[in-house]
Amino acid sequence: MQTCSASTILLVAPTMKMSEIKELSDLELTKKFRELGEELLQLQIRKQTGQVEKPHLIKSLRRDRAKILTAISSLKANIA
Repeated sequence: MQTCSASTILLVAPTMKMSEIKELSDLELTKKFRELGEELLQLQIRKQTGQVEKPHLIKSLRRDRAKILTAISSLKANIA
């Protein structure tokens, strides 16, 4: 039986809606952007080694990061 450590388990949430993203603060957006980046990196590494079960999650994570980056940019534009 194969066991997985906590660091190898990726908890990927379903695609975030823009309305959910707009409710987050600037600090929360930055944190979420970084977390999704780390998950994306891990998935890409696992894809290269042929260990990823759900390759469609890579596309979903990239889109979520783009949505968050758009929200951060719009917040900065509103401040300036």
